[in-house]
Amino acid sequence: MRFSLLPDLIAESVLDLTPQLLQQRGIALLMLDFDNTIVPYTTNEPTAQMEAWLKSMLASPVKLCVVSNSKRDRVKFFCKTYGLDCITHAKKPFSKGIAACLAKYNLPNEQCALCGDQIYTDVLGANNAKIQSILIKAIDNHNFWLKARHVLELPWIFIARKRRIENEKS
Repeated sequence: MRFSLLPDLIAESVLDLTPQLLQQRGIALLMLDFDNTIVPYTTNEPTAQMEAWLKSMLASPVKLCVVSNSKRDRVKFFCKTYGLDCITHAKKPFSKGIAACLAKYNLPNEQCALCGDQIYTDVLGANNAKIQSILIKAIDNHNFWLKARHVLELPWIFIARKRRIENEKS
């Protein structure tokens, strides 16, 4: 188990993850968190840009699977509506949901990544599973607890960005 809170890649939004970028990184399967990664907690409706991104990704060679800790049916309904595979009750950062996804697609860990908005669940879960971790900015930190969690993640984001800059220099 690789205990690390540092993401391998930081992006502003999941919309920044193009098939070309993912393929350059050797990623054939992109696991996606649901809440605050694809849609805010407060809605099931994606933006027009998100809907277009999902269609574009589904037409690409990169496979998508939603891996969510949610126990609510809204995730399954959304995934069925948009033609996405999904695993709910994932228990990230533990390996249950990520391992189920890896088994379903039967790809080497090096070809898989997990993208989400939380360091303590998504990034840690991906790193523990030895797959690439991608951190994006949350769509909407609409309450005190989400804002507080983000503040607690800032040191790790700072360290990850500094590490990336240092790696680019060398």
